Amino acid sequence: MYVLDNAIGGKRAPSASARTAPVFNPATGEEIGAVPLSAIAEIDAAVENAKQAQPAWGNLTPAKRASVFFKFAEKLHKHGDEIAREISREHGKTHADALAEVARGVEIVEFACGIPHLLKGEYSRNVGPSIDSYSDRQPLGVVAGITPFNFPAMVPMWMYPLAIASGNAFVLKPSERDPSASLMCWELFMEAGLPPGILNIVQGDKVAVDAILDHKDIKAVSFVGSTPVAQHIYERGSKAGKRVQALGGAKNHMIVMPDADLDMAANALMGAGYGSAGERCMAITVAVPVGEKTADALIARMKPMVEQLKIGPSSDREAEMGPLITRAAQEKVKSYIDSGVAEGAELVVDGRNFSLQGYEDGFFVGGTLFDRVTPDMKIYQDEIFGPVLSTVRASSYEEAVQLIHNHQYGNGTAIFTRDGDTARAFASDIEVGMVGVNVPIPVPVAYHSFGGWKQSLFGDHSIYGPEGVHFYTRLKTVTSRWPSGVKEGAVFTFPSMK
Repeated sequence: MYVLDNAIGGKRAPSASARTAPVFNPATGEEIGAVPLSAIAEIDAAVENAKQAQPAWGNLTPAKRASVFFKFAEKLHKHGDEIAREISREHGKTHADALAEVARGVEIVEFACGIPHLLKGEYSRNVGPSIDSYSDRQPLGVVAGITPFNFPAMVPMWMYPLAIASGNAFVLKPSERDPSASLMCWELFMEAGLPPGILNIVQGDKVAVDAILDHKDIKAVSFVGSTPVAQHIYERGSKAGKRVQALGGAKNHMIVMPDADLDMAANALMGAGYGSAGERCMAITVAVPVGEKTADALIARMKPMVEQLKIGPSSDREAEMGPLITRAAQEKVKSYIDSGVAEGAELVVDGRNFSLQGYEDGFFVGGTLFDRVTPDMKIYQDEIFGPVLSTVRASSYEEAVQLIHNHQYGNGTAIFTRDGDTARAFASDIEVGMVGVNVPIPVPVAYHSFGGWKQSLFGDHSIYGPEGVHFYTRLKTVTSRWPSGVKEGAVFTFPSMK
């Protein structure tokens, strides 16, 4: 059984904390490691190292910083399979899913290689008599990220590459449930030439989180997780004077119009609803077929597909879905299925009794499909974060849209249709931050930005892409005049360029 370290000042740093948390293999239920729950003094040490290292790094030319990222991306490509295996071991997702996660993270690193262009300001000559103005984006200093278990490599890479490329130093608190991938990426970043202290990793729980939020030298905090925690992060961090982006929960709907390709829609729902055992903030968890005929045909296609879902450990390369992250998560998801049955939803496929020979102690729940779910039910209102797909039948397009507008979350959504007018109206009018048209999981590519609306995002900035650069920098505008040939007395009115 292994014990994880912190990474402070360019070195692995065993924690002095007496508190630890177990790390499990979700497929077997076996405890395979322990992660320290760092004390406040260790957060302070990480921040101090970052604070000392940041000025020299921030004063490097953007091109020199970018050169480190080119090497880092190369190493991530070379070692992607190793990182994916570690993700699967601690998280439980299939190897193919873990590889895809690493690949999407590397895309952000590659985007950060373009930081010289991304930091370019604007310049205006002769805004007044012999007066020029220009803008500059400058780093904040020390910034931090708090990341969830469901994407232990990708979500940290949504944060620290752009923060560091912009000239900041970064303190990362990864999830205590699957922390190894972050340390593996840190080691590769150090091998690529990142100076000591620019990326620090502190393991921990709420004690570490609150220490980060309260620390006077941390200027900004990024977070991805559940909505209640996102709101806590935003409120406490903002109260401490920090810039905060806190991404919360989701309940993503997919409207299926009568003219949709139903085979395409069913396949999309299978991948988006059951991939990664539903432990994605961009999972489709609500199917909204429009019309009874559409709903009956969709359920008829979905039922055998869910029943035949290939579930297994990541070592089974044929598996389409793995276990949940913990025993508590498994029990929670089962309790939601119980609730759906009790509230009168039609249970089409029941995953509560799924068991895999040789892995009876694993944290598995089978694919579960509900029909005739109504908006007052708990399984509709809450983010379940498991392999449970609810079907809410709508009589019209307008009713389907109103379902989405009435829900507290606004992270992602999708519509499947062949009608361009319907698709265009949906994309334009829907009150959701990320929209897919015949695309079930509309996660933006690296050079766009990721972020929901309503209770899915707290703060003014989405994450990664151009929004990420803006979040991790502050704008400075300089207006200058050189006095040669200018003769002017005192001016007591507000300055005008007329």
